[in-house]
Amino acid sequence: MDCPDCGAPTLAFPVPPEYREYLPADATGAEVCTGCLALRPVDDPPADLPDFTAISDAIPSNPDAALPFVLLVGLVPSLATNRSEISALLERVERAGTDPLLALDRLADDPAVDPEADLRTRRRQLEQLL
Repeated sequence: MDCPDCGAPTLAFPVPPEYREYLPADATGAEVCTGCLALRPVDDPPADLPDFTAISDAIPSNPDAALPFVLLVGLVPSLATNRSEISALLERVERAGTDPLLALDRLADDPAVDPEADLRTRRRQLEQLL
């Protein structure tokens, strides 16, 4: 499927029950745009998690960190609205062995993506949250 915002391909994935509270709607899965990194809920996701590094090498290769990181990036454009969710996802990424702020820096530097939110600005705001 293609992103309605930028036209880039999307990557659909299942969202385990423990992460569904972080989705913008009550769905069993989500899709992330490989271009603008927009996150949208989907009702019929594939059974297995994809390799999120197909979007960018900045995304953790460890699935335990990659899934919450992708959800985090999808929520970052609405930082004020999703503050508690983002904070919880930051902790989950960190517990999985990845520095989420460093990963955000690397993603902001990746010329292959054009995020809908300014990741550098959001990163500074996230630092103030912590």
